Amino acid sequence: MASVQLKQVTKIYDGKVTAIRNADLMIEDREFVVLVGPSGCGKSTLLRMIAGLEEISSGEILIDSKKVNTLPPKDRDIAMVFQNYALYPHMTVFDNMAFGLKLRKFPKNEIRTRVTEAARILDIEQYLDRKPKALSGGQRQRVALGRAIVRKPKVFLFDEPLSNLDAKLRVQMRIEINKLHHKLQTTMIYVTHDQIEAMTMGDKIVILKDGVIQQVDSPLNLYNEPINLFVAGFIGSPAMNFFLGRVEQNGELNFHSKLFNLNLPESLGQKLKDFRDKEVIMGVRPEHIHDISLSSGKSISKPQKIKVDVVEPIGNEIFVYFSDPENNYCLRMAPDILHQAGENIDVAVDLNRVYFFDPRTDKRLA
Repeated sequence: MASVQLKQVTKIYDGKVTAIRNADLMIEDREFVVLVGPSGCGKSTLLRMIAGLEEISSGEILIDSKKVNTLPPKDRDIAMVFQNYALYPHMTVFDNMAFGLKLRKFPKNEIRTRVTEAARILDIEQYLDRKPKALSGGQRQRVALGRAIVRKPKVFLFDEPLSNLDAKLRVQMRIEINKLHHKLQTTMIYVTHDQIEAMTMGDKIVILKDGVIQQVDSPLNLYNEPINLFVAGFIGSPAMNFFLGRVEQNGELNFHSKLFNLNLPESLGQKLKDFRDKEVIMGVRPEHIHDISLSSGKSISKPQKIKVDVVEPIGNEIFVYFSDPENNYCLRMAPDILHQAGENIDVAVDLNRVYFFDPRTDKRLA
């Protein structure tokens, strides 16, 4: 088992394209850490640098407190699971799982013991004599996991391992990888572009944008306490709604946008004191905009009228979309009342669950 630490790690391609900029990150022993962000944000590059598959331009990478900048991948005591499984088609499942151990000259008895144990953990014992072409996508992914497990590495690295699977199988494999982490109690670093995958798997999530780490925190803290506009909009599905408007105070504290005119509680006065008569961005998650007929409580705003554009019933809840001339917005409702496109309805905002951001810096107003 091992910790992984990055100190001011930077990756520059061809002397001009910066893929990772000054990354500082501490991953504790036995933690399950997920690197997440949009395509091109640098998450896979960061993982490959930890693995030793990419050289770093500057900074330090430490595994188990040992600097590994110049160590080749085989000497870092890590195991990597790839997106495309990377199985040898001419070998059986057993031989695929045993291949790395054979290269390292492990005794035959130990190889068989390790492969059999990993196959039992992954429930693929019955497939050991088959070749990859005779397996489903989920079974191939288990073989790839097994090949990593038999190594008994200090750190497991996963590079979008579920992206080739269908939606149902992705959910099943998510659960299996979580179970695996609890069984093995080892350090795991997992890359995905899917924020739901990140929220359901990670002890800690690292959010990247344009090669820069934006925020590192637990899933719930990221959801409830986003540090900036990007994190707030990236975490959560459907995404947080953002309304550009002005803060005014004529006796009462108010927020005015194209759609909403809200009287704000005085508890927000200190937070917004430097933004009176200025523009701010208000963020509200879809579940915190309510149909007024179903709402009650002191924190609920006065009714705000919206026109329904699209209704998406998905069984246990309903997504209602509305818009202004520039943006689309969403509210999440229980399936009790089914509104229709074109209908005007009154909604209320939960004023205890609104966020405000500086439109010049994108930072959340603390």
